[in-house]
Amino acid sequence: MIADIWFDPACPYTWITSRWLLEAAQVRPIEIRWHVLSLSVLNEGRDDDPEGDPEGFLWLPVRVCAAIVRHHGQEALGRFYTEFGHGTSEEDWEGFEAPLSRAGLPVELAAAAETEEYDDAVRASTAEGIGRIGDHVGTPIIAVGDVAFFGPVMSQIPKGEDAGRLWDGTLLVASTPGFHELKGRPHADPQFG
Repeated sequence: MIADIWFDPACPYTWITSRWLLEAAQVRPIEIRWHVLSLSVLNEGRDDDPEGDPEGFLWLPVRVCAAIVRHHGQEALGRFYTEFGHGTSEEDWEGFEAPLSRAGLPVELAAAAETEEYDDAVRASTAEGIGRIGDHVGTPIIAVGDVAFFGPVMSQIPKGEDAGRLWDGTLLVASTPGFHELKGRPHADPQFG
């Protein structure tokens, strides 16, 4: 089965969800396709700034991701996201060149962060993801066929069969007619281990 994931690369909780999806793909027949979803686009025109991003930093990584997709495809985006994901906190920030290099991509793609050339592609990909579920959510969005859902938002990465069981349960719940929302414990800090 194909699982499409729309993600903002700057969100640490989304990175954890993406690692869960990779774990689930080890124990379930899942092919992952990677797409950009921009919190900056979702928050355009709002009076408040729920992401606390007055300088517009969140545009930078999604532009690099859009450049990667345009020039190297979705699989390359997945490789970059794996390498970039560990640096989503301020204390770990290393820029774009190092994760691009580790992902086997040209470091020149980092220049995309400083141009608006890819903004239309970012907006289009974000609209595609939001179009699957509605604008009442953020990142990540996962879709399998006609079933789409936000999240799950987790602070730890389930491994092995635990990841598979969560996948099975998430699909079951999300595909139930009339289902809208499920919440768990209060947020905890992300644990990247």
